[in-house]
Amino acid sequence: MNRSISVITLGVDDLKRALAFYQDGLGWETDGIVGEGLENGAVVFFKLPSGLRLALWPRKSIAAEMGVDVAKNANEVLLSHNVSSRSEVDTVMNEAKLAGATTLHEARELFWGGYGGFFKDLDGHIWEVTWNPEWSS
Repeated sequence: MNRSISVITLGVDDLKRALAFYQDGLGWETDGIVGEGLENGAVVFFKLPSGLRLALWPRKSIAAEMGVDVAKNANEVLLSHNVSSRSEVDTVMNEAKLAGATTLHEARELFWGGYGGFFKDLDGHIWEVTWNPEWSS
């Protein structure tokens, strides 16, 4: 198996609300909701600069596709957004807050030498925004 991930899909409760959070609140580019004419097909894709795509798909649609009960366990995954500077951490954290995210930890010095903070999006997914002085974003 090729060690590659091409899409990360987040289950959401309200697709239009989630779209507004990421597109309008955080400024991410998308073609909007696609697949609305298909049963359980409505989904949003964001193409990220790395080539990775972030998808937003209603939890009920994911559950129907997988043949399981609807679950809401957003704390099992941590999404990390590494940026190129300390000030960019503060900027992204502020954008998320203005878009309606819940700040879990304000940006601060981290024990390992970096700088970062955590927020929860409107559907409970936890994001880490961090600057690592040893990495380039």
